Amino acid sequence: MTAPLIDPFARAISYLRVSVTDRCDFRCTYCMSEHMTFLPKAELLTLEELDRLCSAFIRLGVEKLRVTGGEPLVRRGIMTFFRAMSRHLQSGALKELTLTTNGSQLAKYAKELADCGVRRVNVSLDTLDPAKFAEVTRWGRLPQVMEGIRAAKAAGLKVKINGVALKGFNEDELFRLAEWCAAEGQDLTFIEVMPMGDMGNDYRIDQYWPLKDLRERLAERFTLIDLTDRTGGPARYVRLAETGQRIGFITPLTHNFCESCNRVRLTCTGELYMCLGQEDRADLRKPLRTSTDDAQLEVAIREAITRKPKGHDFDYSRQTVAGQMPRHMSHTGG
Repeated sequence: MTAPLIDPFARAISYLRVSVTDRCDFRCTYCMSEHMTFLPKAELLTLEELDRLCSAFIRLGVEKLRVTGGEPLVRRGIMTFFRAMSRHLQSGALKELTLTTNGSQLAKYAKELADCGVRRVNVSLDTLDPAKFAEVTRWGRLPQVMEGIRAAKAAGLKVKINGVALKGFNEDELFRLAEWCAAEGQDLTFIEVMPMGDMGNDYRIDQYWPLKDLRERLAERFTLIDLTDRTGGPARYVRLAETGQRIGFITPLTHNFCESCNRVRLTCTGELYMCLGQEDRADLRKPLRTSTDDAQLEVAIREAITRKPKGHDFDYSRQTVAGQMPRHMSHTGG
């Protein structure tokens, strides 16, 4: 049982993204409905159960743990979980503990996160325009997020901005976002919008801005130097010669990056998705609750990894949608 987790395509699974809640204080249009029906709290794993599950993955070779949601920092008592995971950093078993957040609660928790060993955070931010921010998040306030970013940096956390590329929405802010991040010393990663959740009849085709087009726009003003940097995720990076900053591209639609996928996703109810873009999943809550011994749980984890597919089927290339997922992004974890 000490052998590492290797999937059918010889990829070592070393990265776990764990959603601690499906709830969020924003309602981003590409992530969830405005009037969401959230899971009953009784269905969620307790923080102690999440600790046990994540600890099992760490024993089996996971070295990077990213905490997601929903918005992870709205979960009651969430710092108890971060403090528990910090013991794996101290032992050396876990190389990185990090999170993806909308930034709304960072002013409250940044220092405590840093004290738990978190060294960097990803903040989702698609626009620097307060009115457009309110439009895309529905419930969000840009000044609150900016305050959170400042608090994170004051606490010593490295901030990376994640922006979803949305045609007709933030195309005109491409250079503004890049230049703001450069001035703030922040990396910036763009993400293609994915066909997940409630999409209506057009499945977000009208919102889809291919990152190859975005990259060409960037190259009109900046010199792009391709980098071999890898951070354990799907992003591919360039450096802008004029500013020295790093720009990442996550391209699930224009470029399938699945050949190097090293990650799986655990939901707040104990479902393990071996691929974001496939519906196959494994129930880890049952073996978790069947026995206080982890033997059955580890067997279930290993069996799930044998079903990890080669890749997803997302495709907008023919102006029709393949591979769309009916579940919301917030269910699986952002």
